[in-house]
Amino acid sequence: MLSIFATTEYHKQLKQIIGKEDRLDELVNIIDILEKRPVPSANSILIKKGEIAFPIDWYNMQPPFILPEEIELNEANLLGIVFSKLNNFEKAYFYLKKQNPSLFKELDFINRLQQGIPIGTDELASHYSPFEEYRLMHNQAILRHYTATPENFDADKTVYFYEEAVKCAPNEEYRAYTSRQLALLFIDLQQAQKAVRVLESLHSPDLSKEAKNEIKQAVSQAWMQQLTVPYDTGLLKKLKNTLWEVLQFYEQANRNAEAGLLLLDAAHIANISESFSESLGYATRAINIFEEEGLEELAGNAHLRKGTLLYTWAQNGNPQFFKPAVESYQKALKIFTKESAPNVFADIQHHLAVIFTDMPTDTKKKGLWAGVAVSSFNEALEFYTKEKYPYEYAMICNNYGNAFTKFPKAVLSDNFEKALFYYQESLNIRTAAYPYERAITLLNFLEASWNVSNGSGDFNEERYLDMVEKAEEVKTLVNEKDMIAEAEKHLALLNDLKQAVT
Repeated sequence: MLSIFATTEYHKQLKQIIGKEDRLDELVNIIDILEKRPVPSANSILIKKGEIAFPIDWYNMQPPFILPEEIELNEANLLGIVFSKLNNFEKAYFYLKKQNPSLFKELDFINRLQQGIPIGTDELASHYSPFEEYRLMHNQAILRHYTATPENFDADKTVYFYEEAVKCAPNEEYRAYTSRQLALLFIDLQQAQKAVRVLESLHSPDLSKEAKNEIKQAVSQAWMQQLTVPYDTGLLKKLKNTLWEVLQFYEQANRNAEAGLLLLDAAHIANISESFSESLGYATRAINIFEEEGLEELAGNAHLRKGTLLYTWAQNGNPQFFKPAVESYQKALKIFTKESAPNVFADIQHHLAVIFTDMPTDTKKKGLWAGVAVSSFNEALEFYTKEKYPYEYAMICNNYGNAFTKFPKAVLSDNFEKALFYYQESLNIRTAAYPYERAITLLNFLEASWNVSNGSGDFNEERYLDMVEKAEEVKTLVNEKDMIAEAEKHLALLNDLKQAVT
């Protein structure tokens, strides 16, 4: 629903213009600007001194492209703008193609941004007023930020135009709007510290409550990016408080989709803080919001997050949550199919394979779950091949090897031999360049090696030397006491074995 905010002296004219199109009044409200504060959204249109203007879109309803400051109020301009905001660009073109083609071009920039259609920065025009200079710099940055391809993206130039726009912004509100976009660029570039510095410079008391809230939301994104193990308890506390403040604002403003996304962030923070019940509550609320709003992909992502949460909880001494984790992942698979999202599908299959391996069940069902796990591992490896995704391939192979050490004993094959095969596949990629990951797989390989059938009672010199070499290598890769102690344990057992044989 669009809203036109104007003093009552313009209401008759506005109603006449809107009445030109059958039933358009059902999609457009005309509101007295003196009775109700305009909503800072792209779905709001302002009438000021006989001209059309736009509030800053703090609600993120459209791409952050800034339109001209003032446009003459007439039938063609108003209907062209209204239809463009209703995403009916054919009607917008009908009204503006002769009367105001330059305005249609401006509106079409937003359409092309929404559709992912390339836009050349040389297409932008300026009329050399102070606001137009700011608008040109801001829009130059927006086009370079949001329409660039990996081949032509220039981070330095994009930052330059954002910074120039910030310098010539006509007021603090516009300065904050552009600065937030610059911070989001830094977040995209994995430069969270720069993003925080930009956002923390915005401390004007004159900023609107919407501006302050969006700055908090962007800061929380930057802080999320700074989370690393071991987690900073002070940062976690700041994140929890800020997310809660932003969430309350979104809920009061009925910005449901954004509230759902924030709930997923809150679920992640609660999860890494080991507040599993709290995290589950946030994830469930997010799913309910996305399903009510008909946002299938977001709902699928929330089911994926919930599945990960439940699996983490199950691993921390709550085995009753293995089954609900599977159910959440399977719901996610209904959205992220092999055809529509092959990478997400493969990730979910990997998660399911590990769960099917670890899920406690009676002896009779162990073999069944092992077969299902093998199928899921193979689905994951079908996408994450050694050639295209070596790092992910190595991770899945390591977990596949772990799974074979847990499967019931096979009649016609040796599960531990299969485990060694997949561990070796992982080790071929997890070189010394990945010391921690390599050490983990080496220790897994050593543990499985003790259980491999040698085919005869003779001492296997080749395997013995290989195990000694791998145990010694672990000690050169990491400084973790537990891992070094495990390597030393294997070396002691190998020494005992050698002594017994000789």
